[in-house]
Amino acid sequence: MIKLHDKYFKPFLSEEQILVAVKSVAEKVAADYKDKTPVFVGVLNGAFMFVADFLKAYPHPCEVSFVKLSSYQGLTSTGIVETLLDPPDNLEGKSVIILEDIIDSGRTLKELVHLFNNTNVKDYKIASLFYKSEVYNGEYTIDYVGIEIPDKFIVGYGLDYLELGRNLREVYQLNQKHMINLVLFGKPGAGKGTQAQFLKDKYNLKHISTGDVFRYNIKNGTELGNLAKSYMDQGDLVPDKVTIKMLEDEVENNPEASGFIFDGFPRTTAQAEALDKFLESRKMKIDATLALDADDEVLIQRLLERGKVSGRTDDQDESKIRNRFEEYNEKTAPLQAYYEAQGKFHTVNGIGAIEDITHRLGKVIEEL
Repeated sequence: MIKLHDKYFKPFLSEEQILVAVKSVAEKVAADYKDKTPVFVGVLNGAFMFVADFLKAYPHPCEVSFVKLSSYQGLTSTGIVETLLDPPDNLEGKSVIILEDIIDSGRTLKELVHLFNNTNVKDYKIASLFYKSEVYNGEYTIDYVGIEIPDKFIVGYGLDYLELGRNLREVYQLNQKHMINLVLFGKPGAGKGTQAQFLKDKYNLKHISTGDVFRYNIKNGTELGNLAKSYMDQGDLVPDKVTIKMLEDEVENNPEASGFIFDGFPRTTAQAEALDKFLESRKMKIDATLALDADDEVLIQRLLERGKVSGRTDDQDESKIRNRFEEYNEKTAPLQAYYEAQGKFHTVNGIGAIEDITHRLGKVIEEL
């Protein structure tokens, strides 16, 4: 497994498999053009490795040139193909074979065909190392194919993800894990914030802290922030529908996340039901609720130590800390029953070294 930017990729094609496919394409072209001197036109940037190895395997006289087009940003095609480097001017009357790294939807191929229709070449054909037959629109004939592959995002051997991965000798496939959505519970001092940060980085999850979301919306004067503030200014609780709408916006604004950690929400069974309903509308669900379990006396000492540094008055008074624990127990008990009925409630020992607790949480997540 390798990591490029925020994505993980798993091995798909070995260097040996790729070179066998390249040699196969070169031999097919050589059989058709053994008495001619074709011009091979590579499509940059992705095809540079393919072109280099193809030319090593091609046994007859030939010329080589390049064009450059672009339609991808990240994992997806923009649908708009830009020509960044035009075909050379000296192709008149010559036989041209376009060397593509990969053909999927056919948008780039369509632009290539238009480019060469406007030249006076004798004839031209298309060769592609990789070919996604299940998504290709079939508008134009592909004359030479190296390997047919499924419709999965790949990197390596010239192909990139946000410009990384082109220099890999093998080809890797995007590791599309099952989306994981978690609810994180824990008494004050149990280390929820610390563990949420580790889980977020390890599994590419978006950490949604209700408190952070409220502060952001109020500070930035959003419509929802102003609405929430109007209730708070009157001493009223913010209605669930306002809170859930803020969370909905956070989910919608992070489409690349591999899942979400909900921290501080839900606090009631009604909120849990509202969250389930929203996620279901997006074909998502809560996979697990993780409760960091810790002895009260250990947590009290931890919070009192924290209070000496943080300056928080509620971390400096033992009676206030115990009251917060009681409030947590009262609120969490019905939620525990709600998620236990769904088979989703997991208690994890929250005492020990930070990395040990992270490991315990990870074991639960990876078993889902």
